[in-house]
Amino acid sequence: MRVAIIAPPWLALPVKGYGGIEVVLESLISGLLAAGVEVEVFGNTERTIDGIKTHGLYNVEQFKYIHRAWYDSYPILAAHMEFSLRKIKEDGKFDIIHDHNHYFGPELLAWATGDMSLPPVVHTHHGPPFSNAGTLAQGIPDNAPFWNQLANHLGRVYIVGISDSLMKPAPDKLHEHMLPTVYNSVRVEKFPFVAEKKDYYITLARFTCDKGQHIAARLCAEKGLELRMAGIISDIDTVEKLATELANPDSKYNSFEGYQYYKEKILPYTLQSDKVKYVGNLADSEKMKFLSEAKALLFPIDWEEPFGMVAIEAMACGTPVVAMNRGAMSEIIEHGVNGFLANNEAEFEAYMDRIDEINPEACRKSVESKFSSNTMAAAYIERYKDAIRLNGANVDLG
Repeated sequence: MRVAIIAPPWLALPVKGYGGIEVVLESLISGLLAAGVEVEVFGNTERTIDGIKTHGLYNVEQFKYIHRAWYDSYPILAAHMEFSLRKIKEDGKFDIIHDHNHYFGPELLAWATGDMSLPPVVHTHHGPPFSNAGTLAQGIPDNAPFWNQLANHLGRVYIVGISDSLMKPAPDKLHEHMLPTVYNSVRVEKFPFVAEKKDYYITLARFTCDKGQHIAARLCAEKGLELRMAGIISDIDTVEKLATELANPDSKYNSFEGYQYYKEKILPYTLQSDKVKYVGNLADSEKMKFLSEAKALLFPIDWEEPFGMVAIEAMACGTPVVAMNRGAMSEIIEHGVNGFLANNEAEFEAYMDRIDEINPEACRKSVESKFSSNTMAAAYIERYKDAIRLNGANVDLG
């Protein structure tokens, strides 16, 4: 089987520092190769995975543009998708396209695969969630019209969700083109297992109100606990750059949502307690040390999280997770075994004090059994076969 993976154009593989979908793709590619599948990547080529043929229109990461207005960032995604499809069609020998681009990916591919010289498509829906009363109340535009319109002409495109929680509210018409959920994964062998933890808590995520870092900051400041917060603040990725921008009243970041969130909701707690601090966007060995030595990952999300990669990364290191019981968390965390699920802030605080009840080995084993790269790859190979069979293609599926 020969698979064309269309990655987003924003970040390159392998991941350096922050990465969401990209971390998943690294793990998937590893698992597919181990299973004997031939893979080529269509993505950003600032970096490339050794031994993997990678095609890219952009050879510099475009992430700094991702939060610009759509009329600024859209041409980047559109050009990337057009380039990828043209290359795939010129090649003519791929059995399946596996797309990972929000919204525009399935929209373009639904029309493009009317051309029978292109193979069928599996599109992974990584999020955002389908619109609901909560998202509408926040002023987030309703995405239901998009999905309802798309469902009318999906043709040879099949949708796979990353959690049952994410896909359950999908419009009825979309269910005809949905294949069973495939959970995200990590390359477990890359994550060091540490049984003896140090006395600090962590958060690791983009800084946004959805991730709820302010709850962790407040609780740790009030309780006198050490909290180290890592991730990107808009596109700020170092302690030094953050300090410079905070000292500048005319910072260009004043209009950036992530920076505003940090400045208004988190900074007061870092000033209140010298134990609560931002440590930058960590990569490679720094990130692994950060994850593996922490007492627990705090994940006080305030939205229906489609998956939550950082949760399985932490557990792969033997680090338990305390999370709000939102979105896919109940599919990842087994309450009392590899972490705790809280229904409110009071429960969240109480579970922080009980983290020593969790066995680090149980955390690691839960990832090995359910969220390994080989497990994910095997599931996707079955989804590829389903899509190919549904299109009646004459391919040796093994």
